[in-house]
Amino acid sequence: MNSLLDLGYLGLFIGSFISATVIPMGADALLLGMLAAGGKPWWCLAIATVGNWLGGTLTYWLGYAGKWRWIQRWFKVTPEKLERQKNRIEKYKSVMALLVWIPVLGDIFALALGFYRINAVKSFIFMFFGRLIRFLFWMVLYLLWTDKFVKFISHL
Repeated sequence: MNSLLDLGYLGLFIGSFISATVIPMGADALLLGMLAAGGKPWWCLAIATVGNWLGGTLTYWLGYAGKWRWIQRWFKVTPEKLERQKNRIEKYKSVMALLVWIPVLGDIFALALGFYRINAVKSFIFMFFGRLIRFLFWMVLYLLWTDKFVKFISHL
């Protein structure tokens, strides 16, 4: 991740994008690293959010491109199980996209939203706000508590 931080805002964007796909990586750590390196908080928030959101939309479209027979063949999932999962996804629809920021589970949600053809525009809007809230939380936490944490650590 140091090499991504060396790229500055571009590295934050790339890392945030990649971490929202099925490649596990910590966009939160990148955001905090950029803030610690002196990045402007609102720029970091915007770049991390947009990069992560665009990565999530890619994951949605990968799910959209999926075929039932692929899932059945490669993952040995029965049609009945796929139908039950579809019913669960359709119960919450696009609102489920608010949770796509959750590590690992969120990638599955994004894939499922696309796979089951849940409204893309609504899903993308909820994805954006879910990710924005996540990164805003980390930014505020960093801005409010970093100095106190450093003072605490230095006294140990």
